[in-house]
Amino acid sequence: MKAGVAVVDITPPPGLLMSGFAARTEPSVGAHDPLTVRALVVGDTALVTVDVVGLHEEMLARIRARTELPDANVVVAAIHTHGAPISQVGRLGDAPDPAFLRAIEDGCVAAIAEARANVRAATISAGMGADPDVARNRRHADGPLDRALPVLRFRDAAGQVFAVLVSYACHPVVLAADNRLLTADYVHYVREAVEAAHPGAVAVFATGCCGDVNTGHSAHASWTLAANAARSFDTAERLGRRIGAAALAAGEAPVAPGVAALAADIVLRLTRLEQEPLPVLAGRWRAERDDADPVRRTVLDAWIGWADRYSKAPAGSWTGRVSVFDWGGVPIVALPGEIFAETGLLIREAIGDRPAFIISYANGTPGYIPPASEFRHGGYEVDEAHRFIGMPGTFAPGSAESLAGAAQALLGIAGLNR
Repeated sequence: MKAGVAVVDITPPPGLLMSGFAARTEPSVGAHDPLTVRALVVGDTALVTVDVVGLHEEMLARIRARTELPDANVVVAAIHTHGAPISQVGRLGDAPDPAFLRAIEDGCVAAIAEARANVRAATISAGMGADPDVARNRRHADGPLDRALPVLRFRDAAGQVFAVLVSYACHPVVLAADNRLLTADYVHYVREAVEAAHPGAVAVFATGCCGDVNTGHSAHASWTLAANAARSFDTAERLGRRIGAAALAAGEAPVAPGVAALAADIVLRLTRLEQEPLPVLAGRWRAERDDADPVRRTVLDAWIGWADRYSKAPAGSWTGRVSVFDWGGVPIVALPGEIFAETGLLIREAIGDRPAFIISYANGTPGYIPPASEFRHGGYEVDEAHRFIGMPGTFAPGSAESLAGAAQALLGIAGLNR
Protein backbone atom coordinates (compact mmCIF):
# COMPACT_ATOMS: atom_id res chain seq x y z
CA MET A 1 0.00 0.00 0.00
CA LYS A 2 0.95 3.63 -0.26
CA ALA A 3 0.83 5.94 2.74
CA GLY A 4 1.91 9.43 3.76
CA VAL A 5 1.88 11.53 6.90
CA ALA A 6 2.13 15.22 7.71
CA VAL A 7 2.04 17.63 10.66
CA VAL A 8 0.87 21.24 10.58
CA ASP A 9 1.39 23.55 13.57
CA ILE A 10 -1.74 25.57 14.45
CA THR A 11 -0.55 27.01 17.78
CA PRO A 12 -2.02 30.53 18.15
CA PRO A 13 -0.45 33.39 20.07
CA PRO A 14 -1.39 33.88 23.75
CA GLY A 15 -4.59 35.64 24.68
CA LEU A 16 -7.34 33.41 23.26
CA LEU A 17 -10.14 32.10 25.44
CA MET A 18 -9.76 28.38 26.13
CA SER A 19 -12.42 25.68 25.88
CA GLY A 20 -13.48 22.72 27.97
CA PHE A 21 -13.90 24.07 31.50
CA ALA A 22 -16.74 26.41 32.46
CA ALA A 23 -14.78 27.58 35.50
CA ARG A 24 -11.94 28.97 33.37
CA THR A 25 -12.76 32.44 32.07
CA GLU A 26 -9.28 33.93 31.67
CA PRO A 27 -7.41 33.56 28.34
CA SER A 28 -4.34 31.49 27.59
CA VAL A 29 -0.97 32.89 28.62
CA GLY A 30 1.25 30.82 26.32
CA ALA A 31 1.86 27.32 25.00
CA HIS A 32 3.37 24.40 26.88
CA ASP A 33 3.55 22.31 23.71
CA PRO A 34 2.48 22.92 20.10
CA LEU A 35 -1.09 22.39 18.97
CA THR A 36 -1.03 20.44 15.73
CA VAL A 37 -3.03 18.90 12.93
CA ARG A 38 -1.76 15.44 11.95
CA ALA A 39 -2.89 13.71 8.76
CA LEU A 40 -2.33 10.08 7.87
CA VAL A 41 -3.18 9.14 4.29
CA VAL A 42 -3.53 5.49 3.30
CA GLY A 43 -4.45 4.90 -0.32
CA ASP A 44 -7.26 7.30 -1.10
CA THR A 45 -8.36 7.73 2.53
CA ALA A 46 -7.26 10.30 5.11
CA LEU A 47 -7.48 10.22 8.91
CA VAL A 48 -6.80 13.60 10.50
CA THR A 49 -6.51 14.42 14.20
CA VAL A 50 -6.58 17.95 15.62
CA ASP A 51 -5.37 19.17 19.02
CA VAL A 52 -8.63 20.85 20.06
CA VAL A 53 -11.59 19.94 22.27
CA GLY A 54 -14.03 19.53 19.40
CA LEU A 55 -14.86 20.30 15.78
CA HIS A 56 -18.12 21.46 14.25
CA GLU A 57 -19.57 19.27 11.53
CA GLU A 58 -20.09 22.32 9.28
CA MET A 59 -16.35 23.03 9.33
CA LEU A 60 -15.63 19.36 8.67
CA ALA A 61 -17.92 19.37 5.64
CA ARG A 62 -15.95 22.31 4.24
CA ILE A 63 -12.66 20.52 4.88
CA ARG A 64 -13.84 17.42 3.04
CA ALA A 65 -15.07 19.56 0.13
CA ARG A 66 -11.67 21.27 -0.14
CA THR A 67 -9.74 18.04 -0.58
CA GLU A 68 -9.49 16.00 -3.77
CA LEU A 69 -10.61 12.83 -1.99
CA PRO A 70 -14.13 11.38 -2.02
CA ASP A 71 -16.33 12.78 0.76
CA ALA A 72 -16.61 9.45 2.58
CA ASN A 73 -12.84 8.95 2.51
CA VAL A 74 -11.93 11.77 4.90
CA VAL A 75 -12.30 11.54 8.69
CA VAL A 76 -11.28 14.45 10.90
CA ALA A 77 -11.29 13.97 14.67
CA ALA A 78 -10.48 16.16 17.66
CA ILE A 79 -8.24 14.64 20.30
CA HIS A 80 -10.46 16.44 22.86
CA THR A 81 -7.77 18.22 24.83
CA HIS A 82 -9.22 20.84 27.19
CA GLY A 83 -6.00 22.81 26.81
CA ALA A 84 -6.81 24.54 23.52
CA PRO A 85 -8.77 27.63 22.44
CA ILE A 86 -12.47 27.57 21.61
CA SER A 87 -12.73 25.67 18.35
CA GLN A 88 -16.43 25.50 17.45
CA VAL A 89 -18.95 28.18 16.58
CA GLY A 90 -21.78 28.14 19.10
CA ARG A 91 -20.40 25.33 21.25
CA LEU A 92 -18.31 25.10 24.40
CA GLY A 93 -17.65 28.79 24.82
CA ASP A 94 -18.49 32.14 23.33
CA ALA A 95 -16.76 34.05 20.59
CA PRO A 96 -14.17 31.71 19.07
CA ASP A 97 -11.32 33.57 17.42
CA PRO A 98 -11.96 33.65 13.64
CA ALA A 99 -8.24 33.45 12.87
CA PHE A 100 -7.89 30.29 14.95
CA LEU A 101 -10.90 28.71 13.26
CA ARG A 102 -9.32 29.48 9.88
CA ALA A 103 -6.04 28.01 11.07
CA ILE A 104 -7.79 24.76 12.02
CA GLU A 105 -9.64 24.45 8.72
CA ASP A 106 -6.71 25.49 6.56
CA GLY A 107 -4.37 23.33 8.64
CA CYS A 108 -6.48 20.23 8.01
CA VAL A 109 -6.62 20.88 4.28
CA ALA A 110 -2.88 21.57 4.15
CA ALA A 111 -2.01 18.49 6.23
CA ILE A 112 -4.02 16.22 3.94
CA ALA A 113 -2.42 17.75 0.86
CA GLU A 114 1.08 17.40 2.33
CA ALA A 115 0.47 13.81 3.42
CA ARG A 116 -0.77 12.96 -0.07
CA ALA A 117 2.32 14.59 -1.57
CA ASN A 118 4.48 12.49 0.76
CA VAL A 119 2.93 9.11 -0.05
CA ARG A 120 5.35 6.25 -0.52
CA ALA A 121 5.21 2.50 -0.76
CA ALA A 122 4.60 1.28 2.75
CA THR A 123 4.38 -1.93 4.68
CA ILE A 124 1.97 -1.76 7.59
CA SER A 125 1.92 -3.85 10.73
CA ALA A 126 -0.81 -3.98 13.36
CA GLY A 127 -0.71 -4.88 17.03
CA MET A 128 -2.37 -4.37 20.38
CA GLY A 129 -0.49 -2.92 23.34
CA ALA A 130 -1.10 -4.12 26.88
CA ASP A 131 -3.48 -2.06 29.00
CA PRO A 132 -1.39 0.77 30.51
CA ASP A 133 -3.87 1.03 33.41
CA VAL A 134 -4.36 4.78 33.07
CA ALA A 135 -8.10 5.08 32.35
CA ARG A 136 -10.77 5.13 35.06
CA ASN A 137 -14.54 5.20 34.66
CA ARG A 138 -15.48 8.53 36.23
CA ARG A 139 -19.19 7.73 36.69
CA HIS A 140 -18.99 4.28 38.29
CA ALA A 141 -16.17 2.76 40.33
CA ASP A 142 -16.65 -0.57 38.56
CA GLY A 143 -17.84 0.92 35.27
CA PRO A 144 -16.74 -0.29 31.84
CA LEU A 145 -13.46 0.68 30.20
CA ASP A 146 -12.22 0.07 26.69
CA ARG A 147 -8.70 -1.05 27.60
CA ALA A 148 -7.61 -1.65 23.99
CA LEU A 149 -4.42 0.03 22.76
CA PRO A 150 -4.29 -0.59 19.00
CA VAL A 151 -1.12 0.37 17.13
CA LEU A 152 -0.31 0.63 13.43
CA ARG A 153 3.31 1.04 12.29
CA PHE A 154 4.13 2.28 8.80
CA ARG A 155 7.55 1.46 7.28
CA ASP A 156 9.09 2.68 4.05
CA ALA A 157 10.96 0.58 1.49
CA ALA A 158 14.12 0.73 3.63
CA GLY A 159 12.26 -0.62 6.66
CA GLN A 160 12.27 2.73 8.47
CA VAL A 161 9.19 3.58 10.56
CA PHE A 162 7.81 6.89 9.28
CA ALA A 163 4.38 6.93 10.97
CA VAL A 164 2.68 5.31 13.95
CA LEU A 165 -1.04 5.43 14.72
CA VAL A 166 -2.02 4.89 18.36
CA SER A 167 -5.40 5.02 20.07
CA TYR A 168 -6.50 4.87 23.70
CA ALA A 169 -9.81 5.66 25.39
CA CYS A 170 -9.14 8.25 28.09
CA HIS A 171 -10.20 11.89 28.35
CA PRO A 172 -7.20 14.21 27.81
CA VAL A 173 -8.06 16.21 30.94
CA VAL A 174 -5.14 15.58 33.25
CA LEU A 175 -4.71 19.36 33.31
CA ALA A 176 -7.56 21.16 35.05
CA ALA A 177 -9.28 24.53 34.81
CA ASP A 178 -6.42 26.35 36.55
CA ASN A 179 -4.13 25.58 33.58
CA ARG A 180 -3.86 28.44 31.08
CA LEU A 181 -1.09 27.02 28.91
CA LEU A 182 -2.06 25.56 25.54
CA THR A 183 -1.38 21.83 25.49
CA ALA A 184 -2.39 18.50 23.98
CA ASP A 185 -2.40 17.18 27.58
CA TYR A 186 -1.16 13.60 28.07
CA VAL A 187 -1.45 13.00 24.31
CA HIS A 188 1.60 15.21 23.79
CA TYR A 189 3.73 12.85 25.86
CA VAL A 190 2.37 9.72 24.15
CA ARG A 191 3.38 11.11 20.78
CA GLU A 192 6.71 12.36 22.10
CA ALA A 193 7.60 8.90 23.48
CA VAL A 194 6.71 7.17 20.22
CA GLU A 195 8.59 9.67 18.08
CA ALA A 196 11.68 9.48 20.30
CA ALA A 197 11.77 5.71 19.70
CA HIS A 198 11.40 6.21 15.92
CA PRO A 199 13.48 9.28 14.94
CA GLY A 200 11.95 11.10 12.00
CA ALA A 201 8.56 9.41 12.38
CA VAL A 202 5.25 11.15 13.06
CA ALA A 203 3.00 9.78 15.80
CA VAL A 204 -0.74 10.22 15.29
CA PHE A 205 -2.99 9.75 18.32
CA ALA A 206 -6.74 9.13 18.01
CA THR A 207 -8.84 9.33 21.19
CA GLY A 208 -11.11 6.38 21.83
CA CYS A 209 -14.58 6.14 23.38
CA CYS A 210 -14.05 7.89 26.71
CA GLY A 211 -17.11 10.05 27.35
CA ASP A 212 -17.29 8.56 30.85
CA VAL A 213 -13.58 7.85 31.29
CA ASN A 214 -10.65 9.94 32.50
CA THR A 215 -7.69 9.48 34.84
CA GLY A 216 -9.74 9.32 38.04
CA HIS A 217 -11.84 12.37 38.90
CA SER A 218 -15.50 13.30 38.47
CA ALA A 219 -16.66 15.80 35.88
CA HIS A 220 -17.76 18.15 38.67
CA ALA A 221 -14.22 18.07 40.10
CA SER A 222 -13.31 20.48 37.32
CA TRP A 223 -15.77 23.13 38.54
CA THR A 224 -12.99 24.93 40.38
CA LEU A 225 -9.96 27.07 39.67
CA ALA A 226 -8.05 25.61 42.61
CA ALA A 227 -4.78 23.90 41.70
CA ASN A 228 -4.60 20.15 42.17
CA ALA A 229 -1.17 18.54 42.48
CA ALA A 230 -2.51 15.37 40.87
CA ARG A 231 -3.55 17.30 37.76
CA SER A 232 -0.23 18.66 36.63
CA PHE A 233 2.11 18.47 33.65
CA ASP A 234 4.22 16.03 35.67
CA THR A 235 1.22 13.72 35.95
CA ALA A 236 0.37 14.16 32.27
CA GLU A 237 3.94 13.24 31.37
CA ARG A 238 3.99 10.19 33.63
CA LEU A 239 0.71 8.84 32.28
CA GLY A 240 1.42 9.76 28.67
CA ARG A 241 4.78 8.02 28.75
CA ARG A 242 3.14 4.95 30.28
CA ILE A 243 0.70 4.80 27.36
CA GLY A 244 3.53 5.44 24.92
CA ALA A 245 5.63 2.64 26.39
CA ALA A 246 2.71 0.21 26.09
CA ALA A 247 2.24 1.24 22.46
CA LEU A 248 5.92 0.74 21.66
CA ALA A 249 5.80 -2.73 23.22
CA ALA A 250 2.81 -3.80 21.09
CA GLY A 251 3.36 -6.82 18.88
CA GLU A 252 3.29 -6.66 15.11
CA ALA A 253 1.51 -8.63 12.43
CA PRO A 254 1.63 -7.71 8.73
CA VAL A 255 -1.38 -6.01 7.21
CA ALA A 256 -2.59 -7.17 3.79
CA PRO A 257 -3.01 -4.70 0.91
CA GLY A 258 -6.38 -3.10 0.32
CA VAL A 259 -8.18 0.12 1.34
CA ALA A 260 -11.89 0.91 1.50
CA ALA A 261 -14.09 3.59 3.05
CA LEU A 262 -17.76 3.62 4.03
CA ALA A 263 -19.93 6.22 5.75
CA ALA A 264 -23.52 6.58 6.93
CA ASP A 265 -25.37 9.68 8.11
CA ILE A 266 -27.69 9.06 11.07
CA VAL A 267 -30.44 11.33 12.42
CA LEU A 268 -30.45 11.36 16.22
CA ARG A 269 -33.30 12.75 18.31
CA LEU A 270 -32.62 15.26 21.07
CA THR A 271 -34.70 15.49 24.22
CA ARG A 272 -35.13 17.72 27.27
CA LEU A 273 -34.84 16.05 30.63
CA GLU A 274 -35.51 19.31 32.50
CA GLN A 275 -38.74 18.99 34.46
CA GLU A 276 -39.76 22.65 34.24
CA PRO A 277 -40.11 25.16 31.39
CA LEU A 278 -36.84 26.81 30.47
CA PRO A 279 -37.99 30.36 31.38
CA VAL A 280 -38.83 29.13 34.87
CA LEU A 281 -35.41 27.54 35.23
CA ALA A 282 -33.71 30.66 33.90
CA GLY A 283 -35.50 32.76 36.51
CA ARG A 284 -34.43 30.41 39.30
CA TRP A 285 -30.83 30.41 38.10
CA ARG A 286 -30.82 34.22 37.94
CA ALA A 287 -32.00 34.39 41.54
CA GLU A 288 -29.33 31.90 42.63
CA ARG A 289 -26.67 33.84 40.75
CA ASP A 290 -26.92 36.85 43.05
CA ASP A 291 -25.38 34.99 46.01
CA ALA A 292 -23.21 32.49 44.11
CA ASP A 293 -19.42 32.29 44.26
CA PRO A 294 -17.56 33.34 41.09
CA VAL A 295 -17.21 29.81 39.65
CA ARG A 296 -20.84 28.91 40.34
CA ARG A 297 -21.85 32.26 38.80
CA THR A 298 -19.97 31.33 35.62
CA VAL A 299 -21.82 28.01 35.49
CA LEU A 300 -25.17 29.70 36.04
CA ASP A 301 -24.43 32.29 33.34
CA ALA A 302 -23.89 29.45 30.86
CA TRP A 303 -27.15 27.80 31.90
CA ILE A 304 -29.12 31.04 31.77
CA GLY A 305 -27.76 31.79 28.31
CA TRP A 306 -28.71 28.29 27.19
CA ALA A 307 -32.26 28.58 28.55
CA ASP A 308 -32.79 31.99 26.96
CA ARG A 309 -31.45 30.74 23.63
CA TYR A 310 -33.72 27.70 23.43
CA SER A 311 -36.79 28.69 25.47
CA LYS A 312 -38.95 28.96 22.34
CA ALA A 313 -37.29 26.19 20.32
CA PRO A 314 -37.94 22.43 20.44
CA ALA A 315 -35.09 20.06 21.22
CA GLY A 316 -35.21 18.80 17.64
CA SER A 317 -32.66 16.43 16.15
CA TRP A 318 -29.07 16.28 14.96
CA THR A 319 -27.53 14.46 12.00
CA GLY A 320 -24.18 12.74 12.56
CA ARG A 321 -21.86 10.64 10.48
CA VAL A 322 -20.40 7.21 11.25
CA SER A 323 -17.35 6.25 9.20
CA VAL A 324 -15.50 2.98 8.71
CA PHE A 325 -12.14 2.60 7.00
CA ASP A 326 -10.73 -0.78 6.08
CA TRP A 327 -6.95 -0.52 6.07
CA GLY A 328 -5.84 -3.96 4.97
CA GLY A 329 -8.34 -5.69 7.25
CA VAL A 330 -7.78 -3.30 10.18
CA PRO A 331 -11.04 -1.50 11.02
CA ILE A 332 -10.99 2.24 11.74
CA VAL A 333 -14.42 3.15 13.18
CA ALA A 334 -15.04 6.88 13.63
CA LEU A 335 -17.97 8.09 15.74
CA PRO A 336 -19.23 11.63 16.38
CA GLY A 337 -19.63 13.14 19.82
CA GLU A 338 -18.46 11.99 23.21
CA ILE A 339 -19.07 8.25 23.19
CA PHE A 340 -19.10 6.18 26.39
CA ALA A 341 -16.94 3.10 26.89
CA GLU A 342 -20.00 0.81 26.82
CA THR A 343 -20.73 1.80 23.22
CA GLY A 344 -17.13 1.39 22.15
CA LEU A 345 -17.05 -2.08 23.67
CA LEU A 346 -20.31 -2.99 21.93
CA ILE A 347 -18.73 -2.20 18.57
CA ARG A 348 -15.48 -3.92 19.49
CA GLU A 349 -17.47 -7.05 20.38
CA ALA A 350 -18.73 -7.20 16.79
CA ILE A 351 -15.16 -7.03 15.47
CA GLY A 352 -13.57 -9.66 17.68
CA ASP A 353 -10.01 -9.76 18.95
CA ARG A 354 -8.29 -8.25 15.91
CA PRO A 355 -6.58 -4.85 16.26
CA ALA A 356 -9.20 -2.19 15.63
CA PHE A 357 -9.49 1.54 16.18
CA ILE A 358 -12.80 2.80 17.56
CA ILE A 359 -12.45 6.54 17.90
CA SER A 360 -14.81 9.28 19.02
CA TYR A 361 -14.88 13.09 18.61
CA ALA A 362 -14.83 12.42 14.85
CA ASN A 363 -17.08 13.91 12.16
CA GLY A 364 -18.40 16.47 14.66
CA THR A 365 -18.47 17.07 18.41
CA PRO A 366 -22.02 17.88 19.60
CA GLY A 367 -21.49 16.63 23.15
CA TYR A 368 -22.14 13.47 25.12
CA ILE A 369 -24.15 10.65 23.55
CA PRO A 370 -24.83 8.36 26.53
CA PRO A 371 -25.96 4.75 26.20
CA ALA A 372 -29.53 4.07 27.28
CA SER A 373 -28.30 2.33 30.42
CA GLU A 374 -26.85 5.58 31.80
CA PHE A 375 -29.98 7.72 31.83
CA ARG A 376 -31.26 6.35 35.13
CA HIS A 377 -28.03 7.49 36.76
CA GLY A 378 -28.31 11.09 35.56
CA GLY A 379 -25.27 13.21 36.34
CA TYR A 380 -23.32 15.83 34.44
CA GLU A 381 -22.95 13.93 31.17
CA VAL A 382 -26.68 13.14 30.99
CA ASP A 383 -28.42 16.05 32.72
CA GLU A 384 -26.22 19.13 32.38
CA ALA A 385 -23.49 18.98 29.76
CA HIS A 386 -25.69 20.04 26.83
CA ARG A 387 -26.22 23.43 28.51
CA PHE A 388 -22.48 24.15 28.42
CA ILE A 389 -21.97 22.65 24.99
CA GLY A 390 -24.77 24.70 23.46
CA MET A 391 -27.01 21.92 22.16
CA PRO A 392 -30.79 22.40 22.51
CA GLY A 393 -31.11 19.16 24.47
CA THR A 394 -29.37 15.97 25.44
CA PHE A 395 -29.27 13.07 23.01
CA ALA A 396 -32.30 10.86 23.54
CA PRO A 397 -32.00 7.31 24.88
CA GLY A 398 -31.17 4.96 22.02
CA SER A 399 -28.92 7.45 20.20
CA ALA A 400 -25.69 5.69 21.14
CA GLU A 401 -27.21 2.37 20.18
CA SER A 402 -28.18 3.82 16.78
CA LEU A 403 -24.59 4.88 16.19
CA ALA A 404 -23.31 1.47 17.25
CA GLY A 405 -25.81 -0.23 14.97
CA ALA A 406 -24.72 1.92 12.03
CA ALA A 407 -21.08 1.09 12.73
CA GLN A 408 -21.84 -2.62 12.96
CA ALA A 409 -23.75 -2.48 9.66
CA LEU A 410 -20.85 -0.76 7.91
CA LEU A 411 -18.40 -3.26 9.37
CA GLY A 412 -20.58 -6.03 8.03
CA ILE A 413 -20.67 -4.49 4.55
CA ALA A 414 -16.88 -4.19 4.65
CA GLY A 415 -16.52 -7.79 5.86
CA LEU A 416 -14.77 -6.62 9.02
CA ASN A 417 -17.09 -8.12 11.63
CA ARG A 418 -16.33 -11.37 13.39
